[in-house]
Parts: sequence; C-alpha cells; structure tokens
Amino acid sequence: MNDLADRSFDGQVERTRHRPLASGQLRSKHALGFLALLLFGAMGLLWFLNPLTWALSPIALLLAGLYPFCKRFLHIPQLILGVAFGWGGVMAWAAVRNELETGTWLLFAATVCWAIVYDTIYAIQDREDDMKIGVKSSAILFGSYTWLGVGLFASFMLFFLSIAGEVVHLGAGYFAGLLLVAVLMGYQVILLRSAITPQIAFKLFKQHCWTGVIVLVGIFLGTY
Repeated sequence: MNDLADRSFDGQVERTRHRPLASGQLRSKHALGFLALLLFGAMGLLWFLNPLTWALSPIALLLAGLYPFCKRFLHIPQLILGVAFGWGGVMAWAAVRNELETGTWLLFAATVCWAIVYDTIYAIQDREDDMKIGVKSSAILFGSYTWLGVGLFASFMLFFLSIAGEVVHLGAGYFAGLLLVAVLMGYQVILLRSAITPQIAFKLFKQHCWTGVIVLVGIFLGTY
C-alpha cells in the first residue's frame, strides 16, 4: 500500500528511486494483485482467532491504507504510522487474552511514541529530497530540534512501558531492560544534537531492532 501510494514521490528521492514501482519494473496492477493475495491470506488467518480480534481487524486495514497518504497533509505522519503498528499490538493482546485491558492501551501508546522516535530518525535520510518535493515528515518539522523531539517521545515511550509493567506486575528484569533502552536512546539523542549523515541516521534506525529485543527479553525475564 505504501509503495503504491508513494510511487510518484519515490521516483524523485535518491534513496527510493530504484524501488520496483517507482522505477517501472513493476506495474500498479501487479502490486494490487499481490496486495489482494496478502489480504486474502490475512483474512484466512483471522478464522483461527476470536471474534474480538475479527472486530478489530477492519481498523487495522483502514490504518494501513490511510498512513501512506498522511505525508501529504500531516506534519507528523509518523504518528499515524505508530497508530497503525500499535494496532497490531492491540490485536495480538485481544487474540491472546480475548479482552482489552489498561495494559493494552499503555502498550499501544508506547508503540506509537516508539514509531515516532525511530521513523523520525529514518526520515533524516530523505529530509532534503522531501523538502524539495513537498512531502512532510517529523524530521522536517523538528528541524534542528530533532534531537529534542526524539528525546521527548522516547521519554513518553519509556513512561508508558514503565506504567504498563506496573499494571501487569512484571518483575525487576523488565525494568532493567527499560533502563538499557533508556541508555541506548540517550546515546542516540546525544548524537542527534549534531548534524548527522544519512548513513549514520540509517545506522541509528537499525539499532531500534535491539530496542525491541531488549523489551521482549525484559518481558520474559519480568514474567518469571
């Protein structure tokens, strides 16, 4: 969906101009056909889940379809990206526990903030090209204060994860993991206070894989 919506923009951005749709290697009908196949498969998977998860699924599809167009009118499209990704956590919670609890929405809020953090860093790569073609992003909005925006939303993320841990009674291992995440994000904020190259921005973006690993391991450790 994202590549379909952005195929005209992608062709004008150095980093993305070789993507299959932007370069003409694939046509829109091929992408639409593949999208239909993926949606059909996802619909099939829903049959193995409970009715609450079924009820949540149309919202997930709506968010996935809405996000690619947000960069045309919303100065922080990363917010909608976070809502779309965070909704996956809501559905997973519903699938496992068959209910939505306080912890669900704390996790959702943390995921939204996290997406703003890592996708703002990711958007630094394309900031110059995006400004030329009129695409909006948080990296453009925050400008020289990108470090502050990233630090603020990272703090919100850690706050929501901390409260979620308290609500679901996770142990010390979980909070030790959050401390490690805080150190990692603090290091990134320090680097962002100076101008960084697109290559370094991508390196910082990839470090967030470790953020996810640390939080996941912390959840396991905090459970036992």
